[in-house]
Amino acid sequence: MKDILNLSEDYIDEMYREIGKNVKKIRMEKGVSQLKLAQAIGHRSVSIVSLAEICHNKQHFNIEHLVKIAYVLDVDICEFFPKNFYE
Repeated sequence: MKDILNLSEDYIDEMYREIGKNVKKIRMEKGVSQLKLAQAIGHRSVSIVSLAEICHNKQHFNIEHLVKIAYVLDVDICEFFPKNFYE
């Protein structure tokens, strides 16, 4: 078992950035705008999607967002996570 003290904040921040990039990539491949995606997951404004895609001011998607986004984009939620996530 690994010691949680060895898990750096930089690692977590990078994970959020990679997830945001992957959401954006898949969203764009599906031809869905940020506004359309935001509305599809129950938000009025594009800000949640636009800020989380670039991890601006540490804004990021939470697990509920990712579940909803995976559902509306019809992809496996695992597609959002970097391939080396579990290493």
